[in-house]
Amino acid sequence: MDLKSNHASPVLADPAPISKSRLGVPSGLLTYSSPALAFSPNLFLTVPRKKTGILDDVRASSWLDAMKSSSPPHRKTRDINNELVSADTDFAYHTWMVKYPSALKSFEQITKFAKGKRIALFLDYDGTLSPIVDNPECAFMSNDMRAALAEVAKYFPTAIISGRSRDKVYEFVGLTDLYYAGSHGMDIMCPIGQSSNEHSNCIRSTDKQGKEVNLFQPASEFLPMIDEVFNSLVNSTKEIKGATVENNKFCVSVHYRNVDEKNWTTVAQCVHDVIRNYPRLRLTHGRKVLEVRPVINWDKGKAVKFLLESLGLSNCDDMLPIYVGDDRTDEDAFKVLREGNCGHGILVSSVPKESNAFFSLRDTQEVMEFLKSLVIWKKKTIVL
Repeated sequence: MDLKSNHASPVLADPAPISKSRLGVPSGLLTYSSPALAFSPNLFLTVPRKKTGILDDVRASSWLDAMKSSSPPHRKTRDINNELVSADTDFAYHTWMVKYPSALKSFEQITKFAKGKRIALFLDYDGTLSPIVDNPECAFMSNDMRAALAEVAKYFPTAIISGRSRDKVYEFVGLTDLYYAGSHGMDIMCPIGQSSNEHSNCIRSTDKQGKEVNLFQPASEFLPMIDEVFNSLVNSTKEIKGATVENNKFCVSVHYRNVDEKNWTTVAQCVHDVIRNYPRLRLTHGRKVLEVRPVINWDKGKAVKFLLESLGLSNCDDMLPIYVGDDRTDEDAFKVLREGNCGHGILVSSVPKESNAFFSLRDTQEVMEFLKSLVIWKKKTIVL
């Protein structure tokens, strides 16, 4: 079956936690309408064709503006997450924290709300459990973080939902008592449960220990297309110094963190030239990464809901999901928890930005402190 098309592909941006004007993204290309969260066998989105010429010149499009929006401002200092931040943002950050208070300073409030409930913990990987690094292949978490994560998983169901491939995340983390979801939730390994059994995209598989599990892959039919695009992008960007292309199974990531800014336009042009022939793929922007993903009605928010149902924790009356993440794609999960009024989203950020989260943590060090605090609190409740 020929997966290509002569029509140019739509280019969409994920709902961004910063303003549209700052991104420079035309409103018609910014978001798509999302249907109800009830799982439907029809996961595909209806996306309008772009008008002729909108992306014929990358420099005239929103692509370069969106790429620059993930770049920090001038007068820079370096924080623990290896992100460059402005030297004069300290006051703005503390003002911002009035709206998004520290999850550490608000820990008593969080645990008070959790009284009598079962906590389920969801975590992004890059920028949350591991620092953002120049080489994405070296995004290793510290031994202390791994120990904290292993300890928290003893007391709470814990899942990692990452844009990376599920196998890559597992390779980085190396813990067996966790649940893993890769490709922004398009590749989930979860326990065998009633809700997952009923879903048409679930197949039986085995985990690393040989235990029978369900493998949920709503974009499985896109695998040949994704592999084809990956190979094309590797070939088209090979002459751009610093550019790397990562195959995350159900999405392709083009990293430009190590590319000279004057060559960002070239990176964007290469990506545009490849995906313009794939109308069933879309482009999203992350932290100095361009991501090519299938146009399906699935995201990290729906992955959280799916995992909660698979774990038997979908009753909001006696459970409290907590999601910790730093990326724009995590906003979908924050939104699910906020709109359902059944959990807490915690944004990891050292700079002020709008979010659907309730609380904030500054960096990976504070994430580790939060995980340790959860364990200490849980042990006290068990003793009592």
